[in-house]
Amino acid sequence: MLVQNQTTVTEFILIGFSPFPRLQHLFFVLFLLMYLFTLLGNLFIMLAVWRERSLHKPMYFFLCTLSISEISYTLAINPRMLADLVSTHHTISFWGCANQMFFTFACGLTHCFLLTVMGYDRYVAICHPLRYSVLMSSRGCAWLVTSSWLSGIVMGLVITLPIFNLTFCGPNEIHHFFCQVPPLVKLACGDVSAVAIGIGLLYIIVLLGCFLLILLSYTFIAATVLKIPSAEGRHKAFSTCASHLIVVVIHYSFASVVHLKSKALEALEGDTLMGISYSALTPFLSPIIFSLRNKELKDALKKVLLRSLCPSRL
Repeated sequence: MLVQNQTTVTEFILIGFSPFPRLQHLFFVLFLLMYLFTLLGNLFIMLAVWRERSLHKPMYFFLCTLSISEISYTLAINPRMLADLVSTHHTISFWGCANQMFFTFACGLTHCFLLTVMGYDRYVAICHPLRYSVLMSSRGCAWLVTSSWLSGIVMGLVITLPIFNLTFCGPNEIHHFFCQVPPLVKLACGDVSAVAIGIGLLYIIVLLGCFLLILLSYTFIAATVLKIPSAEGRHKAFSTCASHLIVVVIHYSFASVVHLKSKALEALEGDTLMGISYSALTPFLSPIIFSLRNKELKDALKKVLLRSLCPSRL
């Protein structure tokens, strides 16, 4: 339970993009278009996977689940951010802030776990093709997805509960466009170093652990693919991993810059702008990469679009 009676603060003020008053309308249009594209892109991927029998495979089942986590993650952040860009009322309740932080971390970390699962799927498909149908059975895939979501939810609670059991008795201005750990810890009273260090280490360990598991999967994949005698065979094997690998590189590149940046580069406005990289830009790029780099999915999306827009042609 969150202990609200330990604090005199009942609401917070999200400063967000207030330091950039002349750019707020431009930001609103830009971020709205990116958000709508993110929603539509992921919804079309889910629709294509559902309607096309050729995509009823574990790889696309995981991709569909990844799209759900991405929609949920952006839904926790972007609507509020867009509303604040065109509003003068930037307050968020204590409980509203807690809920936003929980859903942000739960969906964000579920996204990381699903990327790891997708790396394992490619490892089994390329390195152990004869055992693929056994290891990636319907039951096994459901267990991997359920474990990813449960792990994300548990991690969201583990991160959120300690933060909102701190005492907030002073300023209530959050220098960000959503409820993030660092700006909230700065507002807490007393010595909060143990909580801040503990949460920071836990978050880095989870991210680093997922990244190392993906790296291990691709190390085995590369070793197996390089043993294939024909260039065409090697290209075909690598092509099934390309979109996932690109998304992983982008995801962890932004995460490392944001969470491991030097203190010397830290600034309130800089933190706000950097937050865009993982709240809007990465989710925006993900459906584009998966759609363009995967021929099977691209063909299925074309069929779905034609069927929706010009049913008489099919």
